[in-house]
Amino acid sequence: MSEWRLHDAPLINFRWLLRLRWWVLVGQICTVASVEWGLRIALPLGPLVGLIALGGVSNALCEAWARQAAHVREGLLAALMGFDVLLLTGLLSLTGGPLNPFSCLYLVHIALAAVVLQPRLTWMLAALSLGCFGLLFVMPPGGDAAHLEHMRMHLEGMWLAFGVAAGFIVYFVQRVTRALAAREAELRAARHLAARNERFAALATLAGGAAHELSTPLSTIAVVAKELEHHLHDPSDAEAAADVRLIREQVTRCRDILMQMAADVGQGTGEAIASVPVEDLVEAAVEGLPRRDRLQVNFGAGRGQRLQIPARAVAQALRGVLKNAHQASREEAAVRLDVVRQNDVWHFIVRDSGAGMPPDVLERAGEPFFTTKAPGQGMGLGLFLTRTVLARLGGGIELTSVPGRGTTAVLTVPATTPTQRYGAPLSPAVV
Repeated sequence: MSEWRLHDAPLINFRWLLRLRWWVLVGQICTVASVEWGLRIALPLGPLVGLIALGGVSNALCEAWARQAAHVREGLLAALMGFDVLLLTGLLSLTGGPLNPFSCLYLVHIALAAVVLQPRLTWMLAALSLGCFGLLFVMPPGGDAAHLEHMRMHLEGMWLAFGVAAGFIVYFVQRVTRALAAREAELRAARHLAARNERFAALATLAGGAAHELSTPLSTIAVVAKELEHHLHDPSDAEAAADVRLIREQVTRCRDILMQMAADVGQGTGEAIASVPVEDLVEAAVEGLPRRDRLQVNFGAGRGQRLQIPARAVAQALRGVLKNAHQASREEAAVRLDVVRQNDVWHFIVRDSGAGMPPDVLERAGEPFFTTKAPGQGMGLGLFLTRTVLARLGGGIELTSVPGRGTTAVLTVPATTPTQRYGAPLSPAVV
Protein backbone atom coordinates (compact mmCIF):
# COMPACT_ATOMS: atom_id res chain seq x y z
CA MET A 1 0.00 0.00 0.00
CA SER A 2 2.95 2.34 0.54
CA GLU A 3 3.40 2.70 -3.22
CA TRP A 4 0.18 4.70 -3.57
CA ARG A 5 0.53 8.45 -3.71
CA LEU A 6 -1.49 9.77 -0.80
CA HIS A 7 -2.16 13.13 -2.41
CA ASP A 8 -4.06 11.48 -5.32
CA ALA A 9 -7.69 11.47 -4.10
CA PRO A 10 -9.07 9.11 -6.81
CA LEU A 11 -6.23 6.68 -6.07
CA ILE A 12 -7.05 6.74 -2.36
CA ASN A 13 -10.73 6.11 -3.13
CA PHE A 14 -9.77 3.29 -5.49
CA ARG A 15 -7.69 1.67 -2.75
CA TRP A 16 -10.58 1.73 -0.28
CA LEU A 17 -12.99 0.44 -2.93
CA LEU A 18 -10.74 -2.57 -3.55
CA ARG A 19 -10.63 -3.30 0.18
CA LEU A 20 -14.41 -3.05 0.40
CA ARG A 21 -14.81 -5.42 -2.56
CA TRP A 22 -12.70 -8.08 -0.77
CA TRP A 23 -15.00 -7.87 2.24
CA VAL A 24 -18.04 -8.05 -0.04
CA LEU A 25 -16.68 -11.25 -1.62
CA VAL A 26 -16.19 -12.79 1.82
CA GLY A 27 -19.75 -11.82 2.74
CA GLN A 28 -21.15 -13.32 -0.45
CA ILE A 29 -19.35 -16.62 0.12
CA CYS A 30 -20.56 -16.81 3.73
CA THR A 31 -24.15 -15.97 2.72
CA VAL A 32 -24.29 -18.61 -0.03
CA ALA A 33 -22.77 -21.22 2.27
CA SER A 34 -25.21 -20.41 5.09
CA VAL A 35 -28.26 -20.60 2.84
CA GLU A 36 -27.14 -23.75 1.01
CA TRP A 37 -25.88 -25.81 3.95
CA GLY A 38 -27.30 -24.00 6.98
CA LEU A 39 -30.88 -23.35 5.87
CA ARG A 40 -30.75 -26.24 3.35
CA ILE A 41 -32.24 -24.14 0.56
CA ALA A 42 -31.16 -25.34 -2.86
CA LEU A 43 -29.25 -22.72 -4.82
CA PRO A 44 -27.71 -22.78 -8.32
CA LEU A 45 -24.19 -23.09 -6.93
CA GLY A 46 -22.43 -23.26 -10.30
CA PRO A 47 -23.56 -19.86 -11.63
CA LEU A 48 -23.29 -18.27 -8.18
CA VAL A 49 -19.72 -19.45 -7.66
CA GLY A 50 -18.88 -18.29 -11.16
CA LEU A 51 -20.14 -14.75 -10.50
CA ILE A 52 -18.36 -14.59 -7.13
CA ALA A 53 -15.14 -15.83 -8.75
CA LEU A 54 -15.51 -13.22 -11.49
CA GLY A 55 -15.68 -10.52 -8.83
CA GLY A 56 -12.58 -11.90 -7.08
CA VAL A 57 -10.55 -12.11 -10.29
CA SER A 58 -11.52 -8.55 -11.30
CA ASN A 59 -10.50 -7.26 -7.88
CA ALA A 60 -7.12 -9.03 -8.00
CA LEU A 61 -6.41 -7.64 -11.48
CA CYS A 62 -7.42 -4.10 -10.42
CA GLU A 63 -5.21 -4.24 -7.33
CA ALA A 64 -2.21 -5.47 -9.33
CA TRP A 65 -2.70 -2.67 -11.85
CA ALA A 66 -3.20 0.00 -9.18
CA ARG A 67 0.16 -0.81 -7.56
CA GLN A 68 1.93 0.21 -10.77
CA ALA A 69 -0.29 3.15 -11.73
CA ALA A 70 0.79 6.73 -11.12
CA HIS A 71 -2.81 7.91 -10.86
CA VAL A 72 -6.38 6.67 -11.29
CA ARG A 73 -9.07 8.37 -13.32
CA GLU A 74 -12.41 8.89 -11.66
CA GLY A 75 -14.09 7.23 -14.62
CA LEU A 76 -12.37 3.96 -13.69
CA LEU A 77 -13.94 4.16 -10.24
CA ALA A 78 -17.37 4.66 -11.80
CA ALA A 79 -16.82 1.77 -14.23
CA LEU A 80 -15.78 -0.62 -11.44
CA MET A 81 -18.76 0.35 -9.30
CA GLY A 82 -21.06 -0.12 -12.29
CA PHE A 83 -19.55 -3.59 -12.79
CA ASP A 84 -20.36 -4.36 -9.13
CA VAL A 85 -23.97 -3.31 -9.70
CA LEU A 86 -24.22 -5.75 -12.61
CA LEU A 87 -22.66 -8.53 -10.50
CA LEU A 88 -25.15 -7.86 -7.71
CA THR A 89 -28.00 -7.99 -10.22
CA GLY A 90 -26.76 -11.38 -11.48
CA LEU A 91 -26.53 -12.78 -7.95
CA LEU A 92 -30.01 -11.50 -7.02
CA SER A 93 -31.56 -12.90 -10.20
CA LEU A 94 -30.29 -16.37 -9.21
CA THR A 95 -31.49 -16.12 -5.60
CA GLY A 96 -35.08 -14.89 -5.64
CA GLY A 97 -34.92 -11.71 -7.71
CA PRO A 98 -36.80 -8.80 -6.10
CA LEU A 99 -37.89 -11.09 -3.26
CA ASN A 100 -34.29 -11.34 -2.05
CA PRO A 101 -33.91 -9.03 0.97
CA PHE A 102 -30.33 -8.25 -0.11
CA SER A 103 -31.72 -6.14 -2.97
CA CYS A 104 -31.36 -3.17 -0.61
CA LEU A 105 -27.59 -3.39 -1.22
CA TYR A 106 -28.11 -1.29 -4.33
CA LEU A 107 -28.35 1.69 -1.98
CA VAL A 108 -24.87 0.95 -0.63
CA HIS A 109 -23.37 1.40 -4.11
CA ILE A 110 -25.30 4.64 -4.61
CA ALA A 111 -24.27 6.07 -1.23
CA LEU A 112 -20.62 5.17 -1.87
CA ALA A 113 -20.75 6.75 -5.33
CA ALA A 114 -22.25 9.94 -3.89
CA VAL A 115 -19.19 10.30 -1.65
CA VAL A 116 -16.36 9.50 -4.08
CA LEU A 117 -17.71 10.39 -7.56
CA GLN A 118 -18.71 13.55 -9.36
CA PRO A 119 -22.46 14.31 -9.46
CA ARG A 120 -22.79 13.33 -13.13
CA LEU A 121 -21.21 9.91 -12.62
CA THR A 122 -23.18 9.39 -9.41
CA TRP A 123 -26.50 10.02 -11.13
CA MET A 124 -25.47 7.65 -13.93
CA LEU A 125 -24.72 4.90 -11.39
CA ALA A 126 -28.02 5.58 -9.60
CA ALA A 127 -29.89 5.22 -12.90
CA LEU A 128 -28.04 1.97 -13.63
CA SER A 129 -28.93 0.59 -10.18
CA LEU A 130 -32.57 1.56 -10.59
CA GLY A 131 -32.70 -0.06 -14.02
CA CYS A 132 -31.04 -3.27 -12.84
CA PHE A 133 -33.41 -3.49 -9.87
CA GLY A 134 -36.32 -3.08 -12.27
CA LEU A 135 -35.02 -5.94 -14.45
CA LEU A 136 -35.44 -8.33 -11.52
CA PHE A 137 -39.20 -8.08 -12.00
CA VAL A 138 -39.01 -9.55 -15.50
CA MET A 139 -38.85 -13.16 -14.25
CA PRO A 140 -40.80 -13.39 -10.96
CA PRO A 141 -40.74 -16.71 -9.11
CA GLY A 142 -43.63 -19.18 -9.51
CA GLY A 143 -46.47 -19.69 -6.98
CA ASP A 144 -50.07 -18.78 -6.24
CA ALA A 145 -51.20 -16.18 -8.79
CA ALA A 146 -53.26 -14.01 -6.41
CA HIS A 147 -50.54 -14.07 -3.76
CA LEU A 148 -47.89 -13.26 -6.31
CA GLU A 149 -49.93 -10.36 -7.68
CA HIS A 150 -50.17 -8.74 -4.24
CA MET A 151 -46.50 -9.46 -3.66
CA ARG A 152 -45.64 -7.96 -7.03
CA MET A 153 -47.54 -4.75 -6.19
CA HIS A 154 -45.69 -4.59 -2.88
CA LEU A 155 -42.33 -5.09 -4.53
CA GLU A 156 -43.04 -2.56 -7.26
CA GLY A 157 -43.87 -0.06 -4.51
CA MET A 158 -40.53 -0.92 -2.91
CA TRP A 159 -38.86 -0.33 -6.26
CA LEU A 160 -40.44 3.13 -6.48
CA ALA A 161 -39.40 3.87 -2.90
CA PHE A 162 -35.91 2.71 -3.79
CA GLY A 163 -35.75 5.23 -6.62
CA VAL A 164 -36.88 8.08 -4.33
CA ALA A 165 -34.39 7.06 -1.63
CA ALA A 166 -31.58 6.86 -4.18
CA GLY A 167 -32.35 10.37 -5.40
CA PHE A 168 -32.34 11.78 -1.87
CA ILE A 169 -29.06 10.02 -1.02
CA VAL A 170 -27.28 11.32 -4.10
CA TYR A 171 -28.59 14.87 -3.70
CA PHE A 172 -27.96 15.37 0.01
CA VAL A 173 -24.63 13.53 0.19
CA GLN A 174 -23.33 15.59 -2.71
CA ARG A 175 -24.55 18.78 -1.04
CA VAL A 176 -22.87 17.86 2.23
CA THR A 177 -19.66 16.90 0.42
CA ARG A 178 -19.54 20.23 -1.40
CA ALA A 179 -20.29 22.14 1.80
CA LEU A 180 -17.47 20.37 3.62
CA ALA A 181 -15.08 21.07 0.74
CA ALA A 182 -16.06 24.74 0.76
CA ARG A 183 -15.60 24.91 4.52
CA GLU A 184 -12.16 23.34 4.23
CA ALA A 185 -11.22 25.91 1.58
CA GLU A 186 -12.35 28.72 3.89
CA LEU A 187 -10.27 27.30 6.74
CA ARG A 188 -7.20 27.10 4.50
CA ALA A 189 -7.78 30.70 3.43
CA ALA A 190 -8.19 31.81 7.04
CA ARG A 191 -4.95 30.10 8.05
CA HIS A 192 -3.19 31.71 5.10
CA LEU A 193 -4.49 35.15 6.09
CA ALA A 194 -3.47 34.62 9.71
CA ALA A 195 0.05 33.75 8.61
CA ARG A 196 0.11 36.83 6.36
CA ASN A 197 -1.00 39.06 9.24
CA GLU A 198 1.73 37.65 11.45
CA ARG A 199 4.36 38.43 8.81
CA PHE A 200 2.91 41.91 8.38
CA ALA A 201 3.03 42.53 12.13
CA ALA A 202 6.61 41.29 12.23
CA LEU A 203 7.57 43.68 9.43
CA ALA A 204 5.86 46.57 11.24
CA THR A 205 7.78 45.75 14.41
CA LEU A 206 11.00 45.55 12.41
CA ALA A 207 10.32 48.93 10.82
CA GLY A 208 9.61 50.52 14.19
CA GLY A 209 12.75 49.04 15.70
CA ALA A 210 14.85 50.20 12.77
CA ALA A 211 13.45 53.72 13.01
CA HIS A 212 14.20 53.84 16.72
CA GLU A 213 17.69 52.34 16.55
CA LEU A 214 18.90 54.32 13.52
CA SER A 215 17.69 57.71 14.73
CA THR A 216 20.60 58.11 17.17
CA PRO A 217 23.50 57.36 14.76
CA LEU A 218 21.90 59.51 12.07
CA SER A 219 21.60 62.40 14.50
CA THR A 220 25.27 61.96 15.38
CA ILE A 221 26.24 61.97 11.71
CA ALA A 222 24.19 65.13 11.15
CA VAL A 223 25.88 66.93 14.07
CA VAL A 224 29.36 65.89 12.96
CA ALA A 225 28.67 66.90 9.36
CA LYS A 226 27.48 70.32 10.53
CA GLU A 227 30.65 70.79 12.59
CA LEU A 228 32.79 69.80 9.61
CA GLU A 229 31.00 72.33 7.43
CA HIS A 230 31.73 75.07 9.96
CA HIS A 231 35.43 74.21 10.02
CA LEU A 232 35.81 74.29 6.22
CA HIS A 233 36.56 78.00 5.74
CA ASP A 234 39.22 77.58 3.08
CA PRO A 235 37.75 78.52 -0.35
CA SER A 236 39.94 75.83 -1.92
CA ASP A 237 37.88 73.26 -0.01
CA ALA A 238 34.62 74.23 -1.74
CA GLU A 239 34.25 70.73 -3.17
CA ALA A 240 34.67 69.16 0.26
CA ALA A 241 32.15 71.60 1.70
CA ALA A 242 29.66 70.61 -1.01
CA ASP A 243 30.18 66.95 -0.11
CA VAL A 244 29.51 67.70 3.54
CA ARG A 245 26.30 69.55 2.66
CA LEU A 246 25.24 66.58 0.54
CA ILE A 247 25.84 64.29 3.49
CA ARG A 248 23.68 66.52 5.68
CA GLU A 249 20.90 66.57 3.08
CA GLN A 250 20.93 62.79 2.75
CA VAL A 251 20.95 62.35 6.52
CA THR A 252 17.95 64.66 6.76
CA ARG A 253 16.19 62.63 4.09
CA CYS A 254 16.96 59.40 5.94
CA ARG A 255 15.55 60.86 9.15
CA ASP A 256 12.37 61.91 7.35
CA ILE A 257 11.99 58.38 5.98
CA LEU A 258 12.49 56.85 9.42
CA MET A 259 9.97 59.26 10.94
CA GLN A 260 7.47 58.16 8.28
CA MET A 261 8.22 54.52 9.05
CA ALA A 262 7.60 55.11 12.73
CA ALA A 263 4.33 56.89 11.91
CA ASP A 264 3.27 54.00 9.69
CA VAL A 265 3.90 51.52 12.48
CA GLY A 266 1.96 53.46 15.07
CA GLN A 267 -0.84 54.95 12.95
CA GLY A 268 -0.89 53.23 9.57
CA THR A 269 -3.46 50.64 10.56
CA GLY A 270 -5.63 53.34 12.11
CA GLU A 271 -5.72 55.76 9.18
CA ALA A 272 -9.07 57.48 8.85
CA ILE A 273 -11.30 56.82 5.86
CA ALA A 274 -11.60 59.88 3.64
CA SER A 275 -13.42 60.84 0.45
CA VAL A 276 -10.72 61.15 -2.21
CA PRO A 277 -11.06 62.06 -5.91
CA VAL A 278 -9.57 59.34 -8.04
CA GLU A 279 -7.29 61.86 -9.76
CA ASP A 280 -5.82 62.94 -6.41
CA LEU A 281 -5.23 59.32 -5.44
CA VAL A 282 -3.28 58.65 -8.65
CA GLU A 283 -1.36 61.91 -8.27
CA ALA A 284 -0.30 60.91 -4.75
CA ALA A 285 0.73 57.47 -6.02
CA VAL A 286 2.96 58.77 -8.82
CA GLU A 287 4.54 61.57 -6.77
CA GLY A 288 8.29 61.12 -6.64
CA LEU A 289 8.35 58.22 -9.11
CA PRO A 290 11.30 58.19 -11.53
CA ARG A 291 10.53 58.45 -15.26
CA ARG A 292 7.12 59.91 -14.51
CA ASP A 293 6.97 61.26 -18.05
CA ARG A 294 6.83 57.65 -19.29
CA LEU A 295 3.61 56.94 -17.38
CA GLN A 296 0.39 56.92 -19.45
CA VAL A 297 -2.75 57.32 -17.32
CA ASN A 298 -6.25 56.70 -18.66
CA PHE A 299 -9.18 57.49 -16.34
CA GLY A 300 -11.93 56.75 -18.86
CA ALA A 301 -15.42 57.32 -17.47
CA GLY A 302 -14.11 57.32 -13.89
CA ARG A 303 -12.71 60.85 -14.03
CA GLY A 304 -14.14 63.11 -11.34
CA GLN A 305 -15.47 60.32 -9.14
CA ARG A 306 -14.46 59.74 -5.52
CA LEU A 307 -13.44 56.83 -3.29
CA GLN A 308 -14.06 56.34 0.43
CA ILE A 309 -10.68 54.86 1.38
CA PRO A 310 -7.54 55.35 3.51
CA ALA A 311 -5.86 57.49 0.85
CA ARG A 312 -2.23 57.27 1.99
CA ALA A 313 -2.24 53.47 2.36
CA VAL A 314 -3.84 52.90 -1.06
CA ALA A 315 -1.55 55.44 -2.73
CA GLN A 316 1.52 53.68 -1.31
CA ALA A 317 0.19 50.32 -2.50
CA LEU A 318 -0.35 51.66 -6.03
CA ARG A 319 3.04 53.42 -6.00
CA GLY A 320 4.82 50.16 -5.20
CA VAL A 321 3.27 48.43 -8.24
CA LEU A 322 4.02 51.40 -10.53
CA LYS A 323 7.62 51.46 -9.31
CA ASN A 324 8.02 47.76 -10.09
CA ALA A 325 6.56 48.33 -13.55
CA HIS A 326 9.02 51.16 -14.25
CA GLN A 327 11.96 49.03 -13.09
CA ALA A 328 10.84 46.08 -15.22
CA SER A 329 10.33 48.13 -18.41
CA ARG A 330 13.00 49.27 -20.81
CA GLU A 331 14.37 52.78 -20.35
CA GLU A 332 12.43 54.21 -23.29
CA ALA A 333 9.26 52.11 -22.79
CA ALA A 334 6.06 53.50 -21.32
CA VAL A 335 4.07 52.15 -18.38
CA ARG A 336 0.28 52.26 -18.75
CA LEU A 337 -2.22 52.79 -15.91
CA ASP A 338 -5.92 52.30 -16.69
CA VAL A 339 -8.45 53.31 -14.04
CA VAL A 340 -11.77 51.50 -14.46
CA ARG A 341 -14.84 51.49 -12.22
CA GLN A 342 -17.28 48.59 -12.32
CA ASN A 343 -20.26 49.14 -10.01
CA ASP A 344 -18.75 49.68 -6.54
CA VAL A 345 -15.27 48.37 -7.35
CA TRP A 346 -12.30 50.22 -8.82
CA HIS A 347 -9.69 48.45 -10.93
CA PHE A 348 -6.24 50.00 -11.30
CA ILE A 349 -4.64 48.12 -14.20
CA VAL A 350 -0.86 48.55 -14.49
CA ARG A 351 0.84 47.24 -17.63
CA ASP A 352 4.56 47.19 -18.29
CA SER A 353 6.56 46.08 -21.32
CA GLY A 354 9.31 44.25 -19.49
CA ALA A 355 10.62 40.73 -19.82
CA GLY A 356 7.66 39.20 -17.99
CA MET A 357 7.80 36.39 -15.46
CA PRO A 358 7.81 32.61 -15.96
CA PRO A 359 5.04 30.65 -14.20
CA ASP A 360 7.22 29.52 -11.28
CA VAL A 361 8.27 33.12 -10.51
CA LEU A 362 4.71 34.43 -10.99
CA GLU A 363 3.44 31.88 -8.49
CA ARG A 364 5.82 33.16 -5.80
CA ALA A 365 5.38 36.86 -6.58
CA GLY A 366 4.09 38.59 -3.47
CA GLU A 367 5.88 36.39 -0.96
CA PRO A 368 7.84 38.47 1.58
CA PHE A 369 11.56 38.87 0.77
CA PHE A 370 11.19 37.13 -2.61
CA THR A 371 12.61 39.23 -5.43
CA THR A 372 14.20 38.79 -8.84
CA LYS A 373 15.83 42.23 -8.76
CA ALA A 374 19.55 42.76 -8.55
CA PRO A 375 21.04 43.18 -5.05
CA GLY A 376 20.41 46.64 -3.69
CA GLN A 377 17.35 47.32 -5.90
CA GLY A 378 14.69 45.84 -3.64
CA MET A 379 13.95 43.61 -0.66
CA GLY A 380 10.94 41.78 -2.11
CA LEU A 381 8.38 43.47 0.16
CA GLY A 382 6.52 45.79 -2.23
CA LEU A 383 3.98 43.31 -3.61
CA PHE A 384 3.55 41.67 -0.21
CA LEU A 385 2.67 44.98 1.44
CA THR A 386 0.42 45.96 -1.47
CA ARG A 387 -1.49 42.68 -1.25
CA THR A 388 -1.87 43.03 2.51
CA VAL A 389 -3.12 46.62 2.34
CA LEU A 390 -5.69 45.81 -0.36
CA ALA A 391 -6.83 42.67 1.43
CA ARG A 392 -7.62 44.72 4.54
CA LEU A 393 -9.92 46.86 2.40
CA GLY A 394 -11.70 43.86 0.88
CA GLY A 395 -9.80 44.12 -2.40
CA GLY A 396 -6.79 42.34 -3.84
CA ILE A 397 -4.21 42.18 -6.59
CA GLU A 398 -4.01 39.76 -9.51
CA LEU A 399 -0.88 39.30 -11.63
CA THR A 400 -0.69 37.92 -15.15
CA SER A 401 2.48 37.71 -17.16
CA VAL A 402 3.73 36.38 -20.48
CA PRO A 403 7.51 35.94 -20.77
CA GLY A 404 8.83 38.42 -23.29
CA ARG A 405 5.61 40.47 -23.37
CA GLY A 406 5.44 42.10 -19.94
CA THR A 407 3.31 41.85 -16.83
CA THR A 408 -0.17 43.12 -15.97
CA ALA A 409 -1.19 43.86 -12.39
CA VAL A 410 -4.85 44.49 -11.56
CA LEU A 411 -5.40 46.20 -8.20
CA THR A 412 -8.99 45.90 -6.94
CA VAL A 413 -10.19 48.54 -4.47
CA PRO A 414 -13.78 48.91 -3.17
CA ALA A 415 -15.20 52.35 -3.82
CA THR A 416 -16.40 52.49 -0.20
CA THR A 417 -14.57 50.95 2.75
CA PRO A 418 -17.22 49.64 5.19
CA THR A 419 -15.27 50.63 8.32
CA GLN A 420 -14.62 54.02 9.85
CA ARG A 421 -10.90 53.39 10.16
CA TYR A 422 -8.54 51.32 8.07
CA GLY A 423 -7.41 48.13 9.72
CA ALA A 424 -10.52 45.96 10.14
CA PRO A 425 -10.00 42.18 10.35
CA LEU A 426 -9.35 40.48 7.08
CA SER A 427 -11.96 38.29 5.42
CA PRO A 428 -11.07 34.91 3.84
CA ALA A 429 -13.00 35.97 0.75
CA VAL A 430 -10.29 38.43 -0.26
CA VAL A 431 -7.45 35.92 -0.64
